Order: sequence, then structure tokens, then C-alpha cells
Amino acid sequence: MKTIQWFPGHMTKAMRMMQEHLSLVDGVVFVLDARCPAASFNPKLKKIANNKPVLYVLNKGDLADERADILLKIIREKGGAAVKINAVNASSKRDITGAIEKLVAEKRQRALEKGQTKVFRFMVAGVPNTGKSTLINLLAGSKRAETGDKAGVTRGKQWIRCDGFELLDTPGTMPPAFENQYLARHLAFVGSINDDILDIDDIALALLEECYAKYPARLYERYGVEGGTPLDMLETVCKRRGFMLRGGEYDYERGERAVIDDFRKGRLGRITLDIPDDLKGLDF
Repeated sequence: MKTIQWFPGHMTKAMRMMQEHLSLVDGVVFVLDARCPAASFNPKLKKIANNKPVLYVLNKGDLADERADILLKIIREKGGAAVKINAVNASSKRDITGAIEKLVAEKRQRALEKGQTKVFRFMVAGVPNTGKSTLINLLAGSKRAETGDKAGVTRGKQWIRCDGFELLDTPGTMPPAFENQYLARHLAFVGSINDDILDIDDIALALLEECYAKYPARLYERYGVEGGTPLDMLETVCKRRGFMLRGGEYDYERGERAVIDDFRKGRLGRITLDIPDDLKGLDF
């Protein structure tokens, strides 16, 4: 499989902007993908946060299974404030608001004791396509931040006023280098890396291989896959879905795109790619 690398020029500008605006905020909200919180943790962003209070939001919890709760617990045991939500579900608003308030509870109390009503500000950061803008829109109660289902929608900073606080929406930012290609593949699977720079053959076959290793029943239920090489599995997908070309050849590209789309849309069921060992060595 080809090495995955993606750090377009606008991300360098975004990192610089975030550093420049850090003094304006009281805390940082890092949005992670609940299906791969280790893969979507960017140590460069944590470094930018410096000593500011940090809240980790494991978003897209509706697409992850109970294994994500184990990862959530590990992050908390490492000392990180964390909550798992689904930003497209209105019921998550209370959970995230309560968690954000805890970050500045002492500061708010001190301000009240001085007779001050302070509006706290938070920077919302994360790798692309984790749902940062969707989260902000949930908290704002309206569509205030631009959203999309592909990486790189947000390019500039946006200040959004919410009830009692303000949020700074920032562009999704990757680490300058992917030292761990196993975790980089997880980002490719969930759509955090621009599909245009990826080899769809590699990604689809790797996704089938990992899903079969971790969730074989899901592939059997959806496609009738019972094992074999990743290519064997892809051919089974093509047969089940009727992706055939003239002459009885398999339409591999349609099969690959179907597998990737089915995974991202949750049609394979709730799946958590990362395992506890993946969180080792990460400084939450």
C-alpha cells in the first residue's frame, strides 16, 4: 500500500492562525472521530493548546460501537476531559455544553464573585471531517458554520456566538507527517483525508481486510463475505451487488466505492477501528 501523506499549504497557514489566536480563548475543544480517536488525535494541535484547558469530544458516536466507550474511559484515565456525542442529534447539546462549562467553572465562579459576567471563548480544532462545524451549529442552534461530508470544507476562522460563550471554528489540520501509517489508514477510511489524493484500490482493500479481522460478521451480513484475500472479498462484494462489466468482468471500482461509502454511512453497522493499544503514548 502506498504511503499516505497529506498536508496542503492552507494547513500551515491554519496552524499559524491558531497559534496567533490562542491568547484570545479560555480553552480548546478538540473534536475527534469516535471510530478512531487515536488516529484523529493530532499532537501538533495539542502542543498549540499549550496550558489551556482542553476538552476532547468524541463525535460521530452513532457510527461507533461500545468499544469507543472503552477508548473514552482510557482518555479520561490519562487525565483528559472527554465526552462522546453525536453532533447531528439535538440531545447531545446538553452533554457538550455541560462538559464545556466544566472547563471554566472555576474561572466563571471567580468572575461572579467579582460581579463580572464573562463570555468565555473556546477554540474548536481537529483533523478534517470530524464534525467541528456541525458541533458548532448544534451549540449555536442554527447553521452558522459551513459544513460538508468531505475533508477541507472550513478554510478560514469563524467566530460563532452561542449561549454564554463564543466558539472559534478553525480549519481541519493534519500532522505535517504521518509517522503511523496504520492510523493514517483509519483517517482515510473515515474520510478525514482528501479522497482525491488516495489510491481507492489500496483504501478499499485495506478497509475490507481490517473490517474482516475485527468485524467479520458485518461483512457476511452485508455482502456474504466469508473470508479469503481482500481481493476475494471485493469480488464477493461485486457479485452480491451486481457490479459486473461486459464479459463477466468485475467492476472493481464500483465495488470499492460501495464498500467505502457503506462504511462511512454506517451501513456496515457501528464500527470502532482503534483499539486500546492505539492510545498508548498519546498525551491527552
